[in-house]
Amino acid sequence: MSTDDADDLIFKALSHRVRRRMLDALKAEPLTTGMLCERFAELDRCTVMQHLGVLEAAGLIVAERRGRERWNHLEALPVHAIHERWIGPYAAYAAGMLARLNQRIGVEPV
Repeated sequence: MSTDDADDLIFKALSHRVRRRMLDALKAEPLTTGMLCERFAELDRCTVMQHLGVLEAAGLIVAERRGRERWNHLEALPVHAIHERWIGPYAAYAAGMLARLNQRIGVEPV
């Protein structure tokens, strides 16, 4: 899979607010699928599993089987890679433009 294809999967996974909320929940600690179903009680188990499948396909979570339980772990490296490739450079560019604008209009840096 090309880097562009992998990035597409990550952006698709991050595009849905429920999946972003799931990743937020997994930041603190790994959770079982049952625990996630309890936290997202507005969704049925099948829908939770579908969202987890999208996150797993994008490499944003890793699932570990322990007996009958499926533990879901956050995999933060793909998010870091997106930041390094897309967010960081664009933020630096925008900050540079604002600094030049401020300099032109005589605003002192903070």
